[in-house]
Amino acid sequence: MRIAMIGSGYVGLVSGACLADFGHEVVCIDKDPEKIAALNEGRMPIYEPGLDALVAENVRQKRLAFSTDLKPAVAGAQAVFIAVGTPSRRGDGFADLSYVYAAARAIAEALTGYAVVVTKSTVPVGTGDEVERILREARPDLDVGVASNPEFLREGAAIGDFKRPDRIVIGAEDARAAAVMQEVYRPLYLNQAPILFTGRRTAELTKYAANAFLATKITFINEIADLCEQVGANVQEVARGIGLDNRIGAKFLHAGPGYGGSCFPKDTLALVKTAQDYGTPVRIVETVVAVNDQRKRAMARKVIAACGGSVRGKRVALLGLTFKPNTDDMRDAPSLSIIAGLQDAGARIVAYDPEGMEQARPLLQGVDYAEDAYACAEGADALVIVTEWNAFRALDLARLKATMAAPVLVDLRNVYASADAEQHGFAYAGIGVA
Repeated sequence: MRIAMIGSGYVGLVSGACLADFGHEVVCIDKDPEKIAALNEGRMPIYEPGLDALVAENVRQKRLAFSTDLKPAVAGAQAVFIAVGTPSRRGDGFADLSYVYAAARAIAEALTGYAVVVTKSTVPVGTGDEVERILREARPDLDVGVASNPEFLREGAAIGDFKRPDRIVIGAEDARAAAVMQEVYRPLYLNQAPILFTGRRTAELTKYAANAFLATKITFINEIADLCEQVGANVQEVARGIGLDNRIGAKFLHAGPGYGGSCFPKDTLALVKTAQDYGTPVRIVETVVAVNDQRKRAMARKVIAACGGSVRGKRVALLGLTFKPNTDDMRDAPSLSIIAGLQDAGARIVAYDPEGMEQARPLLQGVDYAEDAYACAEGADALVIVTEWNAFRALDLARLKATMAAPVLVDLRNVYASADAEQHGFAYAGIGVA
């Protein structure tokens, strides 16, 4: 099939490369000429394991191309995916759909025959209806289908998620559009990937409901972790105890400094705003949003407490800046709030992240950056593990202690057992461990 992917950001680039790998002919479009130039030179605008090799191979096979010119890519395409950004709108927190609607108008002008316009971006309920209205208003003569196909990609594992998905959700209002979408994903039939066909509005809400539920699990175990610290329990064992129940499951029950990234913060907020607009507030999700926002700042207070109640004039070393490992994404990363809180308390910050430092520099002021974990810890009064990169899982604790000014280890991801850290002479503070 011929496929056009409008938007070459995280979702568009991964989806386009994977669809090309299935054998489709894909053109990824973006307005940013620098991004397209970089992609044509084989340089990825994001860090995602395996993506550079996947892109290179499909470009070599002439199944994948990149362009700033939308019209020739859309003309003759059987499916046109909209994969542009939907950031939280300033002022009210609702999803900003201006990029989606602009893409729909541009697609309407470029289509030359029947195609299915597919919303891949995460969009509130009813967006597909508005996309269809825009298309038909711009071109009353247009023969077009409109579908919703939300993405369920985890940063750091996106290629595997696309090729071996838990499910594929397709929202379509007519059989012809559904048939085209079935053909797009036919290569996955061999993997027996379940395809769920629904109405468009159901598909749109499914994406938000899924992310809100996962964010709720994270926030729930974080609150249980706080209780564990007060009553003398161990949150890791509690999580294992409840996670072995198949009705609950073990995933997303890892206590930490709160969720961040490109999806959970904006999607939970957008769901809250949508529900309020329809007069059916989602109180649980509202609380999740509020608790998660407070938690990130609370982690700075946890570091201050571990340092004896004050960090003024002290050097605090942070390991990990990105919101999760295996990505360079700094969007709503807990490290941003933690660093702000520590700086407000008078601390001097030095940080190291395997992939995120270039993304972090424009967002952080007054932070020094180190070349590795050991250089980061040198002369520090406290070492804080913020992101659980694999490179931080087997550090030489004796070497760290020898180079630090004070042996304080604040482990916000529970990477190390408290007994091991204390055996090496550290004053250890974890999450949800008394």
